[in-house]
Amino acid sequence: MKAWKDLLITGKTVFACLTALLILTVFFTRCKEKSKEPLASSLNLFEYNRDMDIRWSSPENRNGERSAGAKTNNGAKGHSSDSIGAGKSYSLLDIQGQGIIHRIWVTIDNRSPEMLRSLKLEIFWDNETKPAVSVPFGDFFGVGLGKTTSFQNALFANPEGRSFICFIPMPFKKAARIVITNESSKKLGAIYFDVDFSFMKTWNNDYLYFHAFWQRETTTQPSVDFELLPHINGRGRFLGTNIGVAANPRYKGSWFGEGEVKMYIDDDKEYPTIVGTGTEDYIGTGWGQDRFINTYTGCSVADTSTLEYAFYRYHIPDPIYFRKEIRVVIQQIGGTSTPRVVDYQKSDIPLIPVTTSVSEGDGYNFHLLYTKDKVLKLDTFSMPQGWTNFYRSDDVSAVAYFYLNKPSDNLPLIQPVAVRVVNLHPNK
Repeated sequence: MKAWKDLLITGKTVFACLTALLILTVFFTRCKEKSKEPLASSLNLFEYNRDMDIRWSSPENRNGERSAGAKTNNGAKGHSSDSIGAGKSYSLLDIQGQGIIHRIWVTIDNRSPEMLRSLKLEIFWDNETKPAVSVPFGDFFGVGLGKTTSFQNALFANPEGRSFICFIPMPFKKAARIVITNESSKKLGAIYFDVDFSFMKTWNNDYLYFHAFWQRETTTQPSVDFELLPHINGRGRFLGTNIGVAANPRYKGSWFGEGEVKMYIDDDKEYPTIVGTGTEDYIGTGWGQDRFINTYTGCSVADTSTLEYAFYRYHIPDPIYFRKEIRVVIQQIGGTSTPRVVDYQKSDIPLIPVTTSVSEGDGYNFHLLYTKDKVLKLDTFSMPQGWTNFYRSDDVSAVAYFYLNKPSDNLPLIQPVAVRVVNLHPNK
């Protein structure tokens, strides 16, 4: 009897071991298969990738057709640029097939703020009629407020303030089309470009389509958060944002950047899961912000004379994934000394008090002042004197970059050119 029990125990042990071995084999096989992604960025520099057929689209060979480059002047330089008339559209890329865009480089002869905002950049995936990207040309390439400057970060570059480079990988399953439309009243005399892409054989179902959304509010409403990314449905990743603020001079140069970034992800309703501590905090600095350029965060414009700021954050080392939906906003809050805020209210400058912080001993004590749908008049009672934060109204614009599991989205198209160019300051 004991022998039968020993045999039974041994059989169960062997079965358990075989089951565990099978599970581990399947797990590692799937991991190995998933690691065989054809994206060039996933390979060592010395590895050959059989999956990719490398092409460049440029004026010398639109769409990168095989053995068709430099034909215009018998192999010599003959067609390095084109022009775009007022009201006309120009295609940088229009191809059918499965592939991925690795890099986009463009330079143009008119880099004024008006032209950078009047040029509309659209990107279409898989023969969709609605673009996944519909943004002003300059803002797309990280140039906030139409202010060209020299910079390089993880996603964009402008080496000497005269060109526009995007390094964001953009896979597509059926087709890709990139179109620039000149919505200004002037002809764009010269556009040089190359779009570096590959046709590829393998498609991973976890690949996501690249999207970008831009909007501007010339006069934000106090207590209403500015939407960096309005509500969208689907599965994806919020890649980051490039924000421009032209601060309202009525606040007499007081600090605009106390607003916190909030991200409503999946099942968030009234309150978000992710919330920051302030505007300059979001881009990795503190106690105000000057110009700086880092890999994932930076401020490309900080002009106290014109009260203009352009800044960015890209969520690459700190990914923001969503399973069902997402909405990203930034509060419209600034701050200054309490007596100045009292004076603003007496002058009928639009604001809603939020908090007053007072230094007490080794720390700060926060006095909460905000009640929804109510504006507290600070001169009607005795209150501590310190630093007072308040909802305010400024000129804010932003691009949101994100990936989505669909080639098009539910967001509105780009705003009219009149909204994009009004009240722009010229480059110095």
